[in-house]
Amino acid sequence: MIDFEASQESLPRFSVHQLNESIGVLLSRGFAPKFILKATVSKSQVRKGHLWLTLTDSKASVDAVAWSSTLKSLKFLPKQDDGVVIVGKLNFWQSQARLSVQVFDIRPSISTVLKKFELVKSKLFNEGLIDESLRRTLPKYPDSIGILTSVPSSAFADMQRTAQERWPLTKIYVIPIPVQGNNEKELQLILSKLKINKLNLSAIVIARGGGSREDLMLFDSEIIAREIASFPIPVITGIGHEDDLTISDLVSDHRAATPTAAIVDLLPSRTIETVNFLQIKKMHKNSFKLFFQNKRTNLIVKKTFFESHSPYVLIKNKRTKIKYIYQLLQALSPKRLLRRGFSWVTDVKGNLIYSIKNMKEKDQFLVKLSDGKILAEVKSFDYDNI
Repeated sequence: MIDFEASQESLPRFSVHQLNESIGVLLSRGFAPKFILKATVSKSQVRKGHLWLTLTDSKASVDAVAWSSTLKSLKFLPKQDDGVVIVGKLNFWQSQARLSVQVFDIRPSISTVLKKFELVKSKLFNEGLIDESLRRTLPKYPDSIGILTSVPSSAFADMQRTAQERWPLTKIYVIPIPVQGNNEKELQLILSKLKINKLNLSAIVIARGGGSREDLMLFDSEIIAREIASFPIPVITGIGHEDDLTISDLVSDHRAATPTAAIVDLLPSRTIETVNFLQIKKMHKNSFKLFFQNKRTNLIVKKTFFESHSPYVLIKNKRTKIKYIYQLLQALSPKRLLRRGFSWVTDVKGNLIYSIKNMKEKDQFLVKLSDGKILAEVKSFDYDNI
């Protein structure tokens, strides 16, 4: 046992106030001014404008507070059972010897982000809002598009430059939106107003540059996902990096790997389109050339046909044929033979006499010569032995 009387001489003496003050000095000197704390929220409550938390890691717990001045700038308000990463410092109230963590910033842990992602994904999938068959085809040559992103930002600058390089004919409307934090109501209002489509947009692009997966939690919002799923025109998302996947990506009509890739996927390339145009122009030129060549050949064939079948040619051919027949008849005419010294014999009625067998003595007959006829009478017969 400790000798109380002896201890009074050797041990330091404190009042309660002095003890708490010494502890406070010790903590302020011996502990880091700021630190990062990973924990799970077991209790979350806003009182008098301040956020009061109880943090645990299943083995121990500690209280934390975000003062109202800090609470206004926080991009994430945790709920019970949310995993969080906190930037804070120790607060020690000397009057009560009570220790707590003063919160400067608070972010969801990756486990919280993935948990929310899976919950919302499962709900929307069961409702049929996450379905590849619902994705609409992007317009080939959009007249105008809306870019919803943080302005100014490097992501927007890259998108604007890419759009100008690829297809400057498309009119671009820039709609500034919050891209992280507890701003789902504000983003929902912007999307709701755009649904009226007074700008006659062909499509919209929702974009956010790179960051941690926790920074993209706004786009895992069920409210935002429902707005995108019910949008009247195609929605393209380009959120974060290629490996990042949000609920908004799942319900959009097209998910691009990055904001710049979203513009590349949506707008045609004027270089490629120029090459295609020249090829089509050449193809049409060759097609027209071949068409007119075929028509000309066809006309020449028809002209030749009509020329060969014209009345003049037909009459000429007939005349030639008649002339040939006439010449043939002339060559075979008996008169031609008569002029060569031949004659033909007929009876007085004009019937040809081919043989003397049909004749008898004293029969009269006619002998036709080239220049006249002779009436003769049969006096005798002399049979030819040939």
